Amino acid sequence: MKEVLEAYCTEYGLSPFHETKTPSRISTGVYKTADGRAVHTKVLSLLSKPFVFSDTGALWGCFPLSQSISELERRQAFFGSLVLGDRSFLAELALHKASWKPPYGVLVVTEDEKIFTQLKDLACPVKYLISEYDVQSLDAYDVVQVIGCDQYQQTLERLPQTIFLDSTEEVYLERHIELLSRWKGILERLASLGSSGALGTLVSQLVSLLALTRQSTFTPLTFTDLEERIGIINATISTRMKDIVLTGDALLALVQKEKLPPQLQTLVREAIAHSELPGHLCSETIPVRLQEQEADALIKKQQATQFTSIAEAIRKQAHMVMKIPSLLSALERALVVYDFCTGVASYTSTTSGFPTIGPQCKLLEAKNLFLSAPQPISFLLDTGTRASLLTGANSGGKTTLLEHVTQLVSLHQLGLPVRGVVELPLFTEVYYFAKNKGSMNKGAFETLLTQLASITPGTQTLILADEIEAVTEPGVAGMLICATVQYFVEKECFMIIATHLGQEIQHHIPSGSRIDGIEAKGLDDSFELLIDHAPVLGRLAHSTPELIIERMAKTQTNQYFTFVHAYLVKKKET
Repeated sequence: MKEVLEAYCTEYGLSPFHETKTPSRISTGVYKTADGRAVHTKVLSLLSKPFVFSDTGALWGCFPLSQSISELERRQAFFGSLVLGDRSFLAELALHKASWKPPYGVLVVTEDEKIFTQLKDLACPVKYLISEYDVQSLDAYDVVQVIGCDQYQQTLERLPQTIFLDSTEEVYLERHIELLSRWKGILERLASLGSSGALGTLVSQLVSLLALTRQSTFTPLTFTDLEERIGIINATISTRMKDIVLTGDALLALVQKEKLPPQLQTLVREAIAHSELPGHLCSETIPVRLQEQEADALIKKQQATQFTSIAEAIRKQAHMVMKIPSLLSALERALVVYDFCTGVASYTSTTSGFPTIGPQCKLLEAKNLFLSAPQPISFLLDTGTRASLLTGANSGGKTTLLEHVTQLVSLHQLGLPVRGVVELPLFTEVYYFAKNKGSMNKGAFETLLTQLASITPGTQTLILADEIEAVTEPGVAGMLICATVQYFVEKECFMIIATHLGQEIQHHIPSGSRIDGIEAKGLDDSFELLIDHAPVLGRLAHSTPELIIERMAKTQTNQYFTFVHAYLVKKKET
């Protein structure tokens, strides 16, 4: 499965380092209404909260809601194997500007027009050789990479800064080292963690190449350095000459600037040798002088040698350097997948098991992911009772139960575990109609009827509706609910309708359906409603407006609330 995730990263260019989120391609196939799709999106957003990288959530695109038993079994095996690993370091990872650039000017030369065009397309610094003049102009470059040159090969071989390449893949490998240097901090951090598996292998391979990003410790000599060493040589000679006794002939020859006497010649040579300067840079005279032409040639040569040695070190590992872009791309994919797997594991580690596939909609002590401190909920629909008319108090949890069931469908058909024991059919169509937030009018009523008429009914269809009575008059709404339930139960759909019309419809419950209730029990010491959010199967619950009035009467100093509360209590007693 990880290979599938990595392939998805490649296909859609997912990266840990995108500043903006790559658009997700999430399938919500079984959800036939916008309200259902919104709940599914909410589920994925909640599951994605632990992710560090903005692109990681896009990997949910690999998990469209499925009705395939074999596919769900494969996913369950994958999600069940995930381990909650260390994730703290992921937030530390960031690309920086390149810390290494070639300390020399590079030019690629060729006599092959096809190669020239190819290298231009790769944005390599390349020159097409046409004449001897073109070859002579190469002295200005520190490193000259040569490929596809036959006519001027011998001339090019005489240049100390030339490097001959065998293929275009070896050209300007420095660009790969520059790219690698951007990852230096990331690689060193990952290496310090001792990463294992595919991630560890990638890190190990790339860390071994980091040595190429370190600047050479060799410091080339400058004219100033040479002049300083000449001064030291002359000071040494001056000091040691005090101990030498020369004959008159030797002194005469020295004055006349002829050949140095043997004693002085030996002294000069020893002083030069002790300075570690190449002898050809120094005149064997007193005082010793720097041979400027020789010094200039040495400086140019050592620069060329230094630069070509770095370039040669890169070329010697060309087979690995050429892999740097692909290795880094693989590392990007591995990091996104690691973020996904360990992030999902932070959810799966809190679950109790995978939903089972069966003919019932069964919830046993199931907990709602959308709530911070959820009450475990048990609920059942089966082949004998396919529909529930859910009644109860305002803010009691009717809407929450509808969303909870929708949430469980998503988790089930994603292949993920849940909190609690859950059995569900593999639904092919889910219709969720959220509470109407507009006003009661003809257009809203006709829209609802049109939506209900568009449902494809069957044993794998689930219908969830929240207070559909809000779009029409209570009397008509009660009849509409009963007729709707009877129609879809006869079509063997599963259905939950949350309604406040329990009193109106309790004597007209269609066969194969049941009235359930979520009811307030009273007020607590803070005058807040005490509600058991778990629905009681087969019991009509009330919206308990008298409890709300009681709370307002006891918490607000208003004669109206006090009067209405007292009136209701009196009527109830009589």
